[in-house]
Amino acid sequence: MSTRQVAMVMDLNKCLGCQTCTVACKTLWTRREGMGHMLWNTVNTQPGTGTPHGWETMGGGFADGEARPGHRPALDEYGRDWAFNHQDVFFGGDSKERLVPNGGAYGKGANHDEDTGAGEYPNSYYFYLPRICNHCTHPACLEACPRQAIGKREEDGIVLVDEGRCKGYRFCQEACPYKKIYFNEEEGVAQKCIFCFPRIDQGVTTACSRQCPGRVRFVGYLDDPAGPIHKLVNVHQVALPLHAEYGTQPNVYYVPPLSPPKLDPDGNPTDEPRIPTEYLVSLFGARVHEVLAKLEAERARVRDGGESELMDLLISRKWLDMFGPFTRHPREAQPVHFHPKRQPT
Repeated sequence: MSTRQVAMVMDLNKCLGCQTCTVACKTLWTRREGMGHMLWNTVNTQPGTGTPHGWETMGGGFADGEARPGHRPALDEYGRDWAFNHQDVFFGGDSKERLVPNGGAYGKGANHDEDTGAGEYPNSYYFYLPRICNHCTHPACLEACPRQAIGKREEDGIVLVDEGRCKGYRFCQEACPYKKIYFNEEEGVAQKCIFCFPRIDQGVTTACSRQCPGRVRFVGYLDDPAGPIHKLVNVHQVALPLHAEYGTQPNVYYVPPLSPPKLDPDGNPTDEPRIPTEYLVSLFGARVHEVLAKLEAERARVRDGGESELMDLLISRKWLDMFGPFTRHPREAQPVHFHPKRQPT
């Protein structure tokens, strides 16, 4: 049992889909052999099938307290690291040849359906959904591992894989309903987001949150009354978990996206949101209705000249206030060499 829980809130009203978070994570943590296809941070386009392809239908997690069987994603379902036809373009002699990515069975790697969305013009729509390991309070991956190779750190609840104990059985992949555990076929071990714990240990926030140009990500402890996480999750109650019905008690939360109105055949705005509210309910639960109403009311209050602590918090004028106690600059921290084979504690 962890004494505290570090968590993240992502405001989907501000995500640009720029993938800066993905690149920040990728360049920092997944440079070893066998990690080429790994994107511990992904930004899916919703509605969409995401990565791995169709992850929301792959099972896992718990139902009525009992573990649910899940599908083990294959490498092609995650999307392979892109290979390009450089040889043909640069040395093939055909001036009409263009660079084309090959990311496996779905052709374009992890973000095979990026910017696709749903609906029909003029009411087509999409929004971005960044995803990392949820560092769940009740991790299905931990319970599924027969090697006790997965643990939660007592001091902050970060879920880690002890690669020294892992034997590559991959039951963790089957059990995780979010399918955010990868398998390194070169080394024969499971690997996943580590919530940048070597940075967290030195008071530095995660790479994905610090590099985000849209100020989407808030980081902190759930029980810190002065921090942004506690205020958004427990006080204002506008941050919701993704697929809470999986029963893992995820510790990554989302402020659901507001939406412009649909247009009628004459191009006039209606009272119906472009993003179907029931679709958001399928992702974040029934409280979506309440949260969207609160966000609209607080925006209206500010438009009318009033003040709103919630809007000030979400606007994030003071950037470092988004990171709770983790405001130290990375250059001020001691260099850390990540040793994944150490036992998580």
